[in-house]
Amino acid sequence: MFLTIEGIEGSGKSTLITLLAREFESRSIPFLLTMEPGGSGLGKDLRRILLSQSSSLDDNAELFLFLADRAQHAAEIIRPALAGGQWVICDRYADSTVAYQGYGRGMDPAFLRNASDFAAKGMIPDITLLLDLPAEEGLRRARRRNGLMGTAESEGRFEAEEMAFHQRVRSGFLEIARLEPERVAVLDASQTPEDILNEAMKRLEPRMNATAPHALSRDNIF
Repeated sequence: MFLTIEGIEGSGKSTLITLLAREFESRSIPFLLTMEPGGSGLGKDLRRILLSQSSSLDDNAELFLFLADRAQHAAEIIRPALAGGQWVICDRYADSTVAYQGYGRGMDPAFLRNASDFAAKGMIPDITLLLDLPAEEGLRRARRRNGLMGTAESEGRFEAEEMAFHQRVRSGFLEIARLEPERVAVLDASQTPEDILNEAMKRLEPRMNATAPHALSRDNIF
């Protein structure tokens, strides 16, 4: 089963993923944690470029670096793990491309979805948990986190964007959820981590007994 966790900066994705990992371990469910950008060997190099505040990237260059990361990530990490019977829990995937480069940067969402499908050879998540939070609160949390961890320069390029950008990204995520309600579950990220985990597990419980983890292809749903 291919599970992705999405949301704006500071929405609590990392915290939820940590709690999900503990839950999966307690149930002896095989799983792999990964992320974009940075889940593959190539992705680690691209992550440094994409997230560093010192990087001055043209919007098109930014997009194609994310797509290169996704192509390698899907081929090297995600597909083999799914084929081996593991759940894959991924911090960000194609929805982030549509939300950030589409709604945030003003690129065509339909083009971005097609480009991402091409890069990943049609692989899409079985289920997506979208952590929703007002952009102001998310950005406050993210900037505080980066300050405490000393990562404002190395991983703070998107946090440095203006508030209007993050508001557009949030709107983009919510539009994705509106268009694909069977795949995308919206969770209120203003709750406590425990309450968010409980909501997440209610969405995941029906799938926990799946015997053949797999990833959907768009050819199967359209």
